[in-house]
This record gives sequence, structure tokens and C-alpha cells, in this order.
Amino acid sequence: MKKYGVEKSEEEWKELLTPEEYYVLRQKGTERPHTGALNLHFENGDYHCKGCKAKLFESEHKFESGCGWPSFDEAVEGAIEYIRDTSHGMVRTETVCANCGGHLGHVFNDGPRKTTGQRYCINSLSIDFDASKNQ
Repeated sequence: MKKYGVEKSEEEWKELLTPEEYYVLRQKGTERPHTGALNLHFENGDYHCKGCKAKLFESEHKFESGCGWPSFDEAVEGAIEYIRDTSHGMVRTETVCANCGGHLGHVFNDGPRKTTGQRYCINSLSIDFDASKNQ
């Protein structure tokens, strides 16, 4: 099993996270589309991993994709680990926090913005928003 910068026991994760956050971050769950608090959130700031607080995305890379989850066209360099996911009868690329291994969502090559052509489809339950860089 891969070692991450932040390692916790399952009991420690359960104490730190709500049951819904634990399901997404530690059990690779998915929140229902269009239900996440950060889906249609477009303030300036940074998005951090809910499990370890590592910076993952910046607001200038967030966009409305219509998919029902927060979408970004670029991640902070080195913040994301990419894992081949063959679950549910398809091939996708899972995104996890490179610092703690928490499941974030998936990345697809159908992004409509900028030059990356990528759409990071991220669970709201796996991230926190920090507006402090605007103060």
C-alpha cells in the first residue's frame, strides 16, 4: 500500500470526517449530482482537501460544466495523484489527494475551457473553500 505524507488509521479518519465525507474520501464514494455545497460556488479563493487541508485547486480554474459536481480545468501542480479506475464497467482516471490519498473524484478529457481540455469532476464533500487569499 502506498505511503502518503498524512497517514491516519481508519478510526482517526472517522473521528475527523463526517460519515458522508468519510464515505467519499476514504471509501471512494460519490455524492449525488447537484447536491454539493461547492458545485455552483464561484468566489475567489483556493480549494483544499477536506482530509488534510492540502491546496488542490484555485478558483480561476473552476467552471460550470453542468455535470452536477464542482469542475476545474487545472489542479495545483503535484497536488493530485492519478489512478486508473476500471470500476462500473468503464475506464476512467480517479483523482486522489497526493498528500493523504483521499478520493476526490475523476478527471476527464472533455473540458471546454482554456488549453488543458480537462474537466476535474470533484465531490464537494472532499474539498473545503478558503477565501483568505482575497483578504
